Amino acid sequence: MQNVTAVAHRGAPYRVRENTLASLRSALHLGADAVEIDVRLTKDGVPVLLHDATLKRLWEHDRPLTALSAAEVRGLTAGGVPTLEEALAECDGSRVMLDLPGTPDVRAARRVVDVVRGCEAQDRVYYCAGAREMLAVRAADPAAEIALTWTTLAPPRPALLDAVRPRWLNYRFGLVDHALAERVHHDGYLLSVWTPDTRRSMRRLLDIGADSITTNRVEVLLALR
Repeated sequence: MQNVTAVAHRGAPYRVRENTLASLRSALHLGADAVEIDVRLTKDGVPVLLHDATLKRLWEHDRPLTALSAAEVRGLTAGGVPTLEEALAECDGSRVMLDLPGTPDVRAARRVVDVVRGCEAQDRVYYCAGAREMLAVRAADPAAEIALTWTTLAPPRPALLDAVRPRWLNYRFGLVDHALAERVHHDGYLLSVWTPDTRRSMRRLLDIGADSITTNRVEVLLALR
């Protein structure tokens, strides 16, 4: 139980606005082992931290990120949306999980991988998303550490696993039970789980043997651990 990796989901979003440098700082100050951030590309190909396809929910600008340059994003958010480079610098020395919700092709994945390499962060960065995105990451970086996000109880096809070569299988917490955890471990993978926020759910996952838990309330998980 004590070996579970405590991953802060988008930083500490119940305390500070998600996917901001302040949120990452807050999560690390609380003691998170790693932080999970969402990365998308601007119109001019700059990886920045944003979960949604637009700025509407967090920044009250109904503008798609793909229509905005990095400079325009910085102006519209008063610098609130950091670049991936800035985020990696802020998390210097800590593990970072990059979720790639809008990076389905190899060119986009390569741009993200290039920034990680430029920051010399390959040893502390790992990637998560669905099959299409992770196939793109694997093509861009044969050595990348990958957590393949899987959303059904049916196991990933062997051919997909051979192509992606994940270290982790990453499941929504409600799908995970003892049988699934045993299967994942028997097949030689680590089990990553997202995003339980109640003590009851976290305790259940600790008892099941999850290797990593991503949560919006990392301080609660750390207290239970």
